[in-house]
Amino acid sequence: MSNQIPTCYLNSNDGTAMLGIGVGPAFTLSSPTQLPDLDAFLAEHKDSYMFGYLSYELKQHVDQSANKENLRLPLAYFWAPSVVAQINQKEITLVQGKDIALAHEFIETLTRSSAPDLAPFHARTPKEKYLHQVNEIKRLIQRGDLYETNYCQEYYLEHITLSSPHGLYNLVNQRTEAPFSGLFIADNLWLACGSPERYMQKTGNILRSQPIKGTSPRMNDAIADEAAKQSLIHSKKERAENVMIVDLVRNDLSKIAEPGSVHVDELFGLYSFKTVHQMISTISCKLKPSIDFSDILKASFPMGSMTGAPKRNAVRFMDQFEDSNREIYAGSLGYFKPGGDFDFNVVIRSLAYYPNENYLSCGVGSAITIGADAQQEYEECLLKIGRLIHLKSDE
Repeated sequence: MSNQIPTCYLNSNDGTAMLGIGVGPAFTLSSPTQLPDLDAFLAEHKDSYMFGYLSYELKQHVDQSANKENLRLPLAYFWAPSVVAQINQKEITLVQGKDIALAHEFIETLTRSSAPDLAPFHARTPKEKYLHQVNEIKRLIQRGDLYETNYCQEYYLEHITLSSPHGLYNLVNQRTEAPFSGLFIADNLWLACGSPERYMQKTGNILRSQPIKGTSPRMNDAIADEAAKQSLIHSKKERAENVMIVDLVRNDLSKIAEPGSVHVDELFGLYSFKTVHQMISTISCKLKPSIDFSDILKASFPMGSMTGAPKRNAVRFMDQFEDSNREIYAGSLGYFKPGGDFDFNVVIRSLAYYPNENYLSCGVGSAITIGADAQQEYEECLLKIGRLIHLKSDE
């Protein structure tokens, strides 16, 4: 059993980070019918910082048939830590609580923790089956059941004992250096997240989403790296994937937005990270009055980049095609500020360790459209997680 102090560390990898640590009032969501209770918990603690996660399995509110009995995690978990610190270029400032020693101890532990040496991971879905499934999905698209979907698979290690969530995070962060990086520690989950993607940010009455669709590898040679970037910029397939998700997010936001306020702030933005170039678009809106957090979730979660269009069909079909539950993968990690503003990422490029089971999971997916090539999609998945894990030679 894990006896770690409950912790959420959100690192922007620009010298700034937020840290929530220590026990405090908590809320566990076990069913979508409890969403009003989540709103009540957030209202009760609206003057506090709160951290937590949303499991992808909260998709149940989109497709009732997707209810699962064998989940490792609750659908969502939030708590108001006893200590919250802002970190700016190694300077630690408390914004909640008084025990600054707890924050210093976390940073010191993080600094001295070594990344584990992990064995090669197993593929939950054999390559031959993956290729077959992609072509089956394309038949659904041809039939008109889907326009685009995100098909995911899992790589895993069983019977593995890890001694340090901090070391696991260091492994992920050293290899990704992503702007929505995070470490979440609880008794039943250590999540080391290297995400480049924002799910949703609320500032005042403005809501902003930044879906990613479009990936190309970074190259060691500067000329080859620029060529990879230009190839992504001009790829008809990647642009088609991106614009479909932009339209989906626009539709999601329109359900909770002031009429006429949904706006595409940036289309096909190109951003470069340590291992990949990504195509990112930004969509924003002005919220209607009296919109609760559950209203935002019902309108937009799971996020479009991890589902597809139409969303309900994408969720339903991928539940049938995928060989494992996504759980925290394709979910979200983030925090609320006092007053209700929030920021949440998309949990991708991540390692999820379940200490009670000695089980380590790495999810990965890609967008499947009518123009998708199964072999290329398989290779794109390996590209996304190639710096995080090694695979068994026969997989």
